[in-house]
Formats: sequence, C-alpha cells, structure tokens
Amino acid sequence: MNRTILLLTGAMLISAACGNDPAPDPLTTAPSITSLGPKNSATNVIRNATVTAKFSETMALATINGTNFTLKAGLTAVPAVVTYAGTTATLTPNAILAANTVYTATVSTGVRDLQGDSLASAKVWTFKTVATPVTGPAVVNLGTAINYVILAKSAITTTGTTAVTGDLGISPAAATYITGFALSAPPTTFTTSAKVTGKVYAANYAVPTPSNLTTAVLDMQNAYTAAAGRTIPDFVNLGAGNIQGMTLVPGLYKWGTGVLIPSAVTLSGGANDVWIFQIAQGLTVGNGAIITLTGGAQAKNVFWQVAGAATLGTTSQFKGIILCKTNIAFNTGSSILGRALAQTAVTLNATTVTNP
Repeated sequence: MNRTILLLTGAMLISAACGNDPAPDPLTTAPSITSLGPKNSATNVIRNATVTAKFSETMALATINGTNFTLKAGLTAVPAVVTYAGTTATLTPNAILAANTVYTATVSTGVRDLQGDSLASAKVWTFKTVATPVTGPAVVNLGTAINYVILAKSAITTTGTTAVTGDLGISPAAATYITGFALSAPPTTFTTSAKVTGKVYAANYAVPTPSNLTTAVLDMQNAYTAAAGRTIPDFVNLGAGNIQGMTLVPGLYKWGTGVLIPSAVTLSGGANDVWIFQIAQGLTVGNGAIITLTGGAQAKNVFWQVAGAATLGTTSQFKGIILCKTNIAFNTGSSILGRALAQTAVTLNATTVTNP
C-alpha cells in the first residue's frame, strides 16, 4: 500500500517537473452556455419567438426555472413558462411580445449542472422585436380581380340554395364549367342567374369579356404571389397551425404548415388595419366555426394566402379574401363576407357569398 502511494506521488512529481499540468477534473468544471436564441443584439425578431439557451453539458432540471431564466422589457418581467430538454432551456412567453421593443434575457448563476457546479457568471443578452406598424402590413393589391367575389380558372359549381352578392368570373374555362346556377341565355358580354345578385362572366362570352377575364386572372395570380412574398412576419407558426380561440391583432402571419380553425377566431383592429395570413399548406375551417371582426376591422383588409386547398365547414362564417393556389370548397350552409379567388375551382353548397 505505502509503495503504491509513493509510486503515484513520484509519478505526479515527475509530470510536474516535465511541465505537464494535470488534466482538469470534468466533475468540477463550470458549465457554460454555447448558443443563444435569439442571438445577442438580434433585430426584427418575430413577436412569438421563444428564448433559448444551450448549455455545454446536462444541467440539473430543478435549477432550470422561471427564477433563474428570465425575460424583461425594461424593468418589467415577461410572464413565461420555462422548460428544459437535452441541454437546452427554453423560455416561452405567455403572450405575444410587443413590437419594436428591446428585451433582455438572463440566465443566472442559480443554474447548476448535475455535479452542482454553477455558471461562472450570469449570461445576459438583448434582442429587439420587429417594428410592426399599428395598422399591420400594406394591403394586397388585387388589381382587376377586385371586381369579382368569385373568380376561378377551371370551374365554379353550386348545389342547394346558394346566394351570391357580387360578380362571378371564370377563365380560361368556358361558361359550361359554371354549373348549378341555371344561367340565363343567350349570353352577351355576361349572363345572369337567380342565385347571383350581380353578373356572371366567362371566357367564351362576347368581347371585351375574354380579355378582361384574362387580365383579372393574371391580377389574381399576382396578388397571390405578392401576399406570399411579404417578408419579416410578425408571427411565425402561431399555435403550431391551430389558432382556435385566439384574438389576432393586425400583422403578417406565416405558417410552414396548414391552418386549422376548429370553431372560433377573432380579428381585433381598426377599420384601416390589415391582416395577411401566409399558409404553406391548406386552410381548414371547422363546422360551425365563426371568424369574428371587432374594433371596426373590415373583411376587405383580411387576406388568406393559401398554398393548398381551402375547406370551409358546414354553417361556418368566414371573413376575408381567400387567395388560393388550388381549390376553395364551401360546405353546406357556409358563408363568406369577402372574396373566393381560386387558381383552380370554387365549389359551393347552399352558400352565402357577400361582397365585402
């Protein structure tokens, strides 16, 4: 035993004499933070951002909490939920962050690793949210597509007691692809229907209707592209695509998924405020779902850019302008205060369509 101790001591002395320092003990090395989200001094940060801190090693779960990981706007604490997974702590604010505001995130020395070692010093960083105008983004220019409450390229069909207030248009498809409306004959530059308080236009009607519709369809497609191309969104992937029960302020909203409205959503803003919803997949509105406008908000200033199909459930009450890459389907008894502008087809079933 004594010989072993002497040998180990001798080896350590020889190592020291040769200039080799003993390796640091990993059990007593202070943890560090290796990455931050948002980054320090970041600007144009989305208003539903989460704040993250990734550690150099596994931390003690009990120390990753709302006391040791905080977010403030000036001196005001932001109510939030703090979670921990892997080596990353995440702070999720309880409400959307304010626009054009500097926030300060802090991870204190109260956080500790599994051996009880704390950060050498508190980590403090700042970021600034996107500067959103009070009225939201600029409106989407519909061009001559604004002359139609329903505009489609391949078909417009209806069953049941549909009632449309406003003009319909189809191009490049002919009038034979407008079905269920019992169109009057013979057509001139337009025709009529007992189900439409307005005029019905098709690509095979008398001039100048064909060229007018060609222009309107191009304007519809340009409006879709313009809405999809808006940058620096205020909200990204809000509700993971399910916006049930939310009250949405004016702004630019972006989802990399579809959007679901099971029964209700409210848009709260003034008469000149604008909402643009960029949806990478489909839009699904539940049976009986209602979109409510409050504070003077107007349907003509609400734009739903939908890359997939838009499906409105039975008796649902929709508000806004749908710019759809594919088809828009209205189920029995549904209604829309707005416009249905589809790059394929629009199908109606005892649907009420009202010009906004």
